[in-house]
Amino acid sequence: MSPREYPDRPFVGVGVVILGPEGVVMIQRGQPPRKGSWSLPGGAQELGETVNQAAIREAYEETGLNIEVLGLVDVVDSIRADDDGTIQFHYTLVDVTARVADGTLSAGGDAMNAKWVPLNEISTMGLWSETVRIIELAAEMTAAIPD
Repeated sequence: MSPREYPDRPFVGVGVVILGPEGVVMIQRGQPPRKGSWSLPGGAQELGETVNQAAIREAYEETGLNIEVLGLVDVVDSIRADDDGTIQFHYTLVDVTARVADGTLSAGGDAMNAKWVPLNEISTMGLWSETVRIIELAAEMTAAIPD
């Protein structure tokens, strides 16, 4: 059992919407919750780390990309109960949008796979509805930022 299963408090997770000409970077999760599913790069914030520092670290660990954080997209609650109704996972997810500073995309850390996905294909990937919403919101926000 993961030390984050059946917590006595929520954990802070940081998700990163990395956008570029090829679309958005998606990773295939290698750990629960949702092991094997596609998601945004990200993970748990560490003690003493700012949200932006966590985003930069997690993006590099899972994708091999160095990123520039552009801003906050939204905060999402991910609460999963087991079959008995007991809270098995509880994350407060802080999602930021970013662009690539340098690096080559390659899966690492908790990611089994990493790839660029065109934005018009996001709705066909069977993603959590909140992930789709966050990606769409980040794309709108990023389009409004001058280069």
